[in-house]
Amino acid sequence: MVLAASLPSFLAADLSDGIARLSWVLPPLLLIAALTIFSRVDTGAGPPLPTQTQPLWPSLRRVFADVAFRRLLAVFVANGIAAALPATLFLFFVADVLQLQSASGPLLVLYFVAGAASLPLWVKLSARFGRVRAWLAAMGLAIVAFAGAGLLGSGDLWPFAAICVASGLALGADLALPAAIAADLGERQGQAGACFGVWNFVSKLNLAVAAGLSLPLLAALGYVPGSGAGLSALTMAYALLPLAFKALAAALLWRWRHSLEI
Repeated sequence: MVLAASLPSFLAADLSDGIARLSWVLPPLLLIAALTIFSRVDTGAGPPLPTQTQPLWPSLRRVFADVAFRRLLAVFVANGIAAALPATLFLFFVADVLQLQSASGPLLVLYFVAGAASLPLWVKLSARFGRVRAWLAAMGLAIVAFAGAGLLGSGDLWPFAAICVASGLALGADLALPAAIAADLGERQGQAGACFGVWNFVSKLNLAVAAGLSLPLLAALGYVPGSGAGLSALTMAYALLPLAFKALAAALLWRWRHSLEI
């Protein structure tokens, strides 16, 4: 992710040319990464693992019969849409509202590096205060960041860089804590595999819903990329709409905190 975000600005002065050149550079890098991973995998034969074959639909019914898992999914959907909306609109916001298209790559790198670097912090906080409370703290940090983004305008590079760091720190919690809570619930009900499948389906669904909501909404409100029209609508969809979804997720998580903390 960091390479994909940073390389276009290094490969060409124009972002479009940089992305076109990235299509030639990134596949070999991905191949090298894959070969590195496979070279480190231990292929020694271990003891055979017990296998259990469960019918798909009864297994899924048991997953959704768990009230705590349904509640966690509701929180995850609201929180996931809040994260996917700015991810979908990031390049538009940087290019048209901030007028900083050339800085989009370094800003994305800052976001992802902050997210990766924060993982140990969230693990420590969750061990001390619980996963739900640590996740709530991350949501609060993201809400502050989104609120700040709604106040920015042309040329506000450093304030937006600070927002990228703050929202990246919150990303670290989103990567680790919800999935850990879901794994606990799956282990408790003996449906870890089914829970994992549902969880990954919903995580992809969040991205699709975010794009399906934001892009037609922006078009209806008059936003045209590169034209200067509809910038207030873009700011609303990038900053204020995620803020509303994040606040909803935080409210639900706080309400159901006792049933989700294992």
